[in-house]
Amino acid sequence: MPDVTRTIEAIWRMESAQIIASLTRMVRDLGLAEEVAQDAFLAALEQWPERGVPANPGAWLTKTAKFKAIDRIRREHARDERYAEIARDLAQNPDPEPAAAALRDDVLALIFTACHPVLPREARVALTLRVVAGLRTEEIARAFLVSSTTLGQRISRAKRTLAEAHVPFEVPQPDELPERVSAVLEVIYLVFNEGYSATSGDAWVRRDLAEEAMRLGRVLAGLLPNQPEVHGLLALMELNASRFATRVDANGAPILLPDQDRSRWDRTLIRHGLAALDRAITLRRPLGPYTVQAAIAGCHSRAKSFDETDWEAIVSLYDALGQLAPSPVVALNRAVALLHADGPEVALIALDEVGEDPRMAGFHLFGAVRGDVLTKLGRFGDAARVLEAAAEVAPTKHERSLLLERAAAAAEMTGQFGSSSRHSGDTGPCPPPRS
Repeated sequence: MPDVTRTIEAIWRMESAQIIASLTRMVRDLGLAEEVAQDAFLAALEQWPERGVPANPGAWLTKTAKFKAIDRIRREHARDERYAEIARDLAQNPDPEPAAAALRDDVLALIFTACHPVLPREARVALTLRVVAGLRTEEIARAFLVSSTTLGQRISRAKRTLAEAHVPFEVPQPDELPERVSAVLEVIYLVFNEGYSATSGDAWVRRDLAEEAMRLGRVLAGLLPNQPEVHGLLALMELNASRFATRVDANGAPILLPDQDRSRWDRTLIRHGLAALDRAITLRRPLGPYTVQAAIAGCHSRAKSFDETDWEAIVSLYDALGQLAPSPVVALNRAVALLHADGPEVALIALDEVGEDPRMAGFHLFGAVRGDVLTKLGRFGDAARVLEAAAEVAPTKHERSLLLERAAAAAEMTGQFGSSSRHSGDTGPCPPPRS
């Protein structure tokens, strides 16, 4: 039974966005669509362990959710005749399995609905991660550093607001797209980041989420061919995704950038990503933060080896990014680049400045970077303590294991060289902060 349950959960991750999008088109209510989709998921948890997983699980879930929607709407007949009419239409006109293009449009419409300006920014992001990415409430809450209760209430209010405002389920008209696209780009970026470096669970990389984000990015690039940041985000995702085959070993443990086999990087994704980056630049508009980050990823993609990376250019690009979108995570990434461009002494000064930001408290990647810098300075005892503390707050088991291994290595070096001795060996960089 546990294997079947994991299978059902994996199917939900892959199919939920399309299921909810199709249901929203049918019932014209995002809140109701998600509720009945969840009901169908619970029905699968009850029935599939005994009856087996159906040949087309997505279709089974959609059909089950549809009939649950009909039952739900019929029970509310007296309260709302409009919903009763929808129920009759659903019962009399079975929805055929939609074509792939229709499904893509439905998911895109779902994103624009969830990112509607009637919602505050935090609600747009949370709702989209919930209904499009299929993340659990506690996963989103962890990303936002709020309680699950608070996040759940935020999502509930968002769905209620959309229903009360009668927000249409549709892709906006061309003249409305530019003003709506920034919120959508932000959500797609966060979905990709969750796939690139998961904030919870056993898997460090979740390719399903990253691939969904890239697919949505390509659709947006087709809709908005003259918006540079759309191409910049697509370039950023594709260049980073090109490394997926080398980011974890056979056991799912992280492989850091210096140790990755660059011959296994996906050259097709790199070509596509660099082409999207060129497209963003040649549109000759002021570059935005996604395009600058893509340029940083392009530096890594063009380097034949880790040692040949143009770290000075990467520092300059992070300086630009800090002007466009200042944040402690950007500053932390810049400190990593400084480590390789100018050495650990300079990097430690930058880290001391970043550490003054209260948002870095309890952030495991800050400790990972600091531990790496302290190791390179020969302060092995300090490095071991910092890495152990970082491991305690790391969100995934693989990151915890990696940090503990590095802490143990630093502690061993303490015994060999003493706590204040210096060591010139290169232990490799920490996992890159998500920026």
